[in-house]
Amino acid sequence: MSLKTFRRGIHPPDGKRLSQDAPIRRIEAVGDLVYPLAQHIGAPAIPTVSVGDRVLGGQMIAEAGGFVSAPIYVATSGTVKAIGPAPTSAGETAPAITVTPDGADEWLNLAHKPENIPSASAEDVRRALASETVTSMDAAAIRAAVGKAGIVGLGGAGFPAVVKLTPKDSDAIDYLIVNGAECEPYLTSDDRLMLERGEELLGGCALLLRLFPNAKCVIGIENNKPRAIKALREASAAYPNMEVCPLKAKYPQGGERMLISAITGRRLNSSLLPAAVGCIVMNVASVIATYYAVILGRPLTHRIMTITGDGVTTPCNLEVPIGISHRAVMEAAGGFTGEPQKIISGGPMMGTALFSTDVPVTKTSASVLALATDPIAEHDTTACIRCGKCLGACPERLMPLKLADAAERDDFETFEKGGGMECIECGSCAYVCPAKRHLVQSMRYGKRETAARIRARRAEALKAANAEKGGK
Repeated sequence: MSLKTFRRGIHPPDGKRLSQDAPIRRIEAVGDLVYPLAQHIGAPAIPTVSVGDRVLGGQMIAEAGGFVSAPIYVATSGTVKAIGPAPTSAGETAPAITVTPDGADEWLNLAHKPENIPSASAEDVRRALASETVTSMDAAAIRAAVGKAGIVGLGGAGFPAVVKLTPKDSDAIDYLIVNGAECEPYLTSDDRLMLERGEELLGGCALLLRLFPNAKCVIGIENNKPRAIKALREASAAYPNMEVCPLKAKYPQGGERMLISAITGRRLNSSLLPAAVGCIVMNVASVIATYYAVILGRPLTHRIMTITGDGVTTPCNLEVPIGISHRAVMEAAGGFTGEPQKIISGGPMMGTALFSTDVPVTKTSASVLALATDPIAEHDTTACIRCGKCLGACPERLMPLKLADAAERDDFETFEKGGGMECIECGSCAYVCPAKRHLVQSMRYGKRETAARIRARRAEALKAANAEKGGK
């Protein structure tokens, strides 16, 4: 049987062998913990603590700033040192809460400390799901537990999970798609989660299916993760309406639109949410966090990261306290082999180059990639030779060369008409470009400026409509 996939895309070297066999290892909170208030899509969180307050692990330090927002919890005990601007991995400063750990590691609920949460067996999970406490929970209670825990899309997007799980019509959802593709080169944290916490993953899937009575769950996994496919296929046989779908290893297979297309054949564009085509898509880590939130009442205080690259002494997968610095994470991986030419937060395709490691890990920090040499810096950018390779690679079937040209000329009308807003910034076009043009940066600039123009048009239209209404 042929593997499911989407049209176009690319096949970069995956680099996963560096860390794919490294079991998840937990590290302690060291140094100041910094919590940006906007580490999710939507309204920033609002501080619930003051400078000088002592806080305990698992305590909420910032509440959701609206429906599309998420609360923030501290990962150990300590004292609130500051509330104000702090540097972020994006190279800017943003409002944040800084906590200085006191070394006692006291928690509001000892059961929520990571080291006190045992790996669950299939029997443990089934018993938990069948408990009276859990079976008595309705859909609203499950969603409330997810929202209270501060869970967001841990695959990188950071969209508040409770919002994603609250579509207009839950009965219209017929696919719960769990994203285990992990198509970004070098990253292996989701692979390790599927291997080490597969029962919790399936338990989370079972809980989420209770929100969508007409849905079946499909776990999409690229075929370069055969151990995860085998393990979850065997374990999921015990659950109704749940299956594992092997996918062709191809980038960007894990993109939401690509994943939906591969598994269901349905098409999605930038104006639609997955729920509009009957789908809910959740990352593997987010589903496991959902299981912990509903079953244990555990808030999101830690996340799994891959620390890898030829510039890392010991490539590994770590469970790290959110708020810890990238420097401390790198030290836990043995540091650098030498002076790396490039350090990336995330993967090589869609990650962000770090200007410093003295910036905090947030809910959306998936990995740190250290490269001994920067392959991009080795090549000069030349003029486009009109080879068309970017057209053949673009998963959104766009014409990156023309759109990038339009953006560079500030011709945003042509950019918009050409479908530039459909770009997912995956970097496939730049990867295959023999001229090494900075296509993604140009597309990103075009999208930002075009979005501003669209907002201005809508504001003018609303103003005109109100004026007309007032005249009548």
